[in-house]
Amino acid sequence: TAGLGPHVLVTGHPYIDVWQAVRPAALGIDAWPTVPRGEDWKTGICARLGWGTPQQGWRRVYDAVGSFRDLEAPLIGAVERLIDFVTEPE
Repeated sequence: TAGLGPHVLVTGHPYIDVWQAVRPAALGIDAWPTVPRGEDWKTGICARLGWGTPQQGWRRVYDAVGSFRDLEAPLIGAVERLIDFVTEPE
């Protein structure tokens, strides 16, 4: 996390795509498959898991998340940092 001024915060998470921040167990898989660099990640994930199109995959991912417990800690931490930053009084 690096602050660039009183009104700017640069932060992020280590995931290729926000889907990857969903715990695999929430989706009933052991781990996210590896998709080679240069291949569209969502398309590759759907092909490897037999999920059809990325739109169909999105529905699976969306339906699998019931609470923050279904998400990986680094994403939750990044969101918490952002919330803290935008809600701090000046």
